Amino acid sequence: MSSGAIHYDEQGEGPVYRRIAESIRDQIASGELGVGAKLPPIRSLAGDLGVNRDTVALAYETLAEEGLVESVVGRGTFVRGATGPDPGPARVALAAGVDRLLEIENARPRFGAANGLVPFHSLIPDPDLYPVDDFRKAFNRAVAEGGARLFLYGEPQGHPRLREALAARFRTVGIEAEARDLVLCHGASQGISLALRVFAAPGDQVAVETPTYHNVLATMAGQGVQPVEVPMSDEGPDLAALERVLARPEVKAFYTIPTFHNPMGVTTGVAARRALLEVAARFGKPVIEDAFEMDLRCSGRPIAPLAALDERGLVVHLFSFSKSLFPGARVGSILARGRALDGLVALKHATDLSDSTPLQAAMAEFLESGAYDRHLGRIRRELRRRHAALAEALAAHMPEGTRFTRPEGGYQVWVELPFELDTRELLADAARAGVVFAPGSQFNADGRASACLRIVIAQTNEEQIRAGVEALGEVVRAHMSAGTGARQPASVHL
Repeated sequence: MSSGAIHYDEQGEGPVYRRIAESIRDQIASGELGVGAKLPPIRSLAGDLGVNRDTVALAYETLAEEGLVESVVGRGTFVRGATGPDPGPARVALAAGVDRLLEIENARPRFGAANGLVPFHSLIPDPDLYPVDDFRKAFNRAVAEGGARLFLYGEPQGHPRLREALAARFRTVGIEAEARDLVLCHGASQGISLALRVFAAPGDQVAVETPTYHNVLATMAGQGVQPVEVPMSDEGPDLAALERVLARPEVKAFYTIPTFHNPMGVTTGVAARRALLEVAARFGKPVIEDAFEMDLRCSGRPIAPLAALDERGLVVHLFSFSKSLFPGARVGSILARGRALDGLVALKHATDLSDSTPLQAAMAEFLESGAYDRHLGRIRRELRRRHAALAEALAAHMPEGTRFTRPEGGYQVWVELPFELDTRELLADAARAGVVFAPGSQFNADGRASACLRIVIAQTNEEQIRAGVEALGEVVRAHMSAGTGARQPASVHL
C-alpha cells in the first residue's frame, strides 16, 4: 500500500509500524523526503495505508526518537535530517521527573545581563558587600591550624568545629541543638533535596505554600515528587487548607519558609507557627523549615524559628550562608532528630562523601572571630535603607490600588497589581525600560498566570531602587491603560 510517496511492504517481516518507519527512513536517506518536508497527518496516512492510527503514531514516534523527524504542536510532523554514517548522539529516554524538570527550566524567564539594567530579579547578595579580606584571613588561619589533614575527606556530617559553632548560634534563638544534630551541606538547596529524599519517594506528594520558592518546585520535579499547594497570605499559610492537605496519606511532609518568605517576604507570627506545628503533629507529618534568610532581620522583633517551638521532633531546619554572606562557599546545615537525622547522614554520605573541609573550617574560624556578626551588622543597616527606599518608591510610582508586602528583613518584596495581567507580559517592555523582575507565575506549582511579581533588593542600591521602580511603574501604567479594567480579587492577599 502507499500514500503518495509513503508506503510499506505488506509482506515484510516485523511489526507494521517498524516497516512504515523503515520506508520513511529510506526516503529521507535518499533525499526523496527532504529536510523540512511535512509528513501526512497521522489520521490521513492511517486511512490511506489501511492501518490503525496508533500504528502510524508509533512509526512517527520511532523516527522522532532517532532524531529524523520533529512534531510541532498545531502544525504537524516534519523531516529534520537524513541518516548517514555518523547519525550523532542517540536519543535516550529520560526519567519522567527529569522531563518535568526540563519543562520547568525551559519555562523560566531568561533575563538579560546587559549593563545598566536594574536587577530586581536576582536573589544573590551584592558582591560589593562581601567581606572578602576578613574571610581570606579566616581561611589562612584555618589552613595554618589544620595543615595537610584538612584536605582529606571529611566526616559525612561535616567539620565538627563548624557544627559546634552553628549549634551555639542556634541555641541563642531558642533551638536546642548540639553539634551531633547537624549535617552540613552545600547551602539550603542541597538541604532541600536531601530532606525531600528522606521523607518522600517518587510518586509521593509534599505540601508547599503557594506561591513558593521556585527551586523547590524544580527539585521536587527532578525527584518525581508532586507538590500540593497550600495558599499563602501575609499572615502565613492557610491552616485550614494545610489541615486538609496533611490529612491525605499520600502527602508525606510540608515545606515552608516562615521567616522572610520567598517570594512574598512575609513572616509567619508565633501563634500561627504554633498552630502549624499542632496541625503537623495531629497527622504525624514532618515539617521542612527553610530558614535561608533567618540572619537578615533588619527591623521588628525576632520570632522563634519553628525548630525552637517544636516539642515533638517534627521539624527539619535548613540554614544557609548563601544570602547572609555569599553563595560561593556553598555552606549550609540541616538540623534534625532521630531517624530523620540518621537518614540525612546516610544520604549525604551516599551523595557526595563529604563537603569542602577547608571551607567549612574557614567558616568556623570566621564565625568564632566575630567577623560574621560584624558583617551582619553592615548588611542589616544597608537592608533597612533599601527597604525604606523601595517602600517609598512603590507608593510613589506604582498605580493606585497596587499592594505590596513590607518585610522586616530579607531581600524580597511581593507586589500585586490592581488589574488582570500575566506579569510575564511586562518582562520585555520592562527590560527595554532598564529593569528586570521575577513574574509571579514563576512561583506557582503549575506555572499559571499571576498578576503579582517579586522585587529583590539584593544587588540594588537606593538610587537604583528608585530609578527601577519608576521605570517599572511606567511600564505597568502603559499596560494598564491598554487593559480592560480592574481585576478580580486575587487568591493571594497582602
